[in-house]
Amino acid sequence: MGFDEEWGQLRAAAGQAAHRSEVVDPAVEAHEAMLERLAEFRSLVVLVPLDVRDGLWTAELGGLDWICAFSDEEALARFAWARGEGDREWTYRRVVGARLLDELVPALDFPCGVAWNAAGPDGLAFPPVRGIVPDTAALDGELAA
Repeated sequence: MGFDEEWGQLRAAAGQAAHRSEVVDPAVEAHEAMLERLAEFRSLVVLVPLDVRDGLWTAELGGLDWICAFSDEEALARFAWARGEGDREWTYRRVVGARLLDELVPALDFPCGVAWNAAGPDGLAFPPVRGIVPDTAALDGELAA
């Protein structure tokens, strides 16, 4: 095979490869990853600690209340120890993630997000915004306008 022939094949292969590979926007990729985690959360039964009145325990951070939800007792224990409260008993309720976002958050009379596995390496926050909670409970939803 001569140089011209080999060069032509390399150029053709490079042109085909360029058409196959798409430039991925990091913001789009991050958004898709968040949607996957949200879908995962919505399908899980999570543990939600209860307060002294047997209501859902919330924590305030950044001027917003957050319902803390955990994937298992180990994640809840890690959170309790991080707060310096690992030696006390934490009562909790099992709730499906979708119910927490779609029914319980909107039933509150204050804006509230959900913090999943706080104090853990896989922690994630679901703020009360459209696409996560119903528009009527979202800070950027129908009532916010």
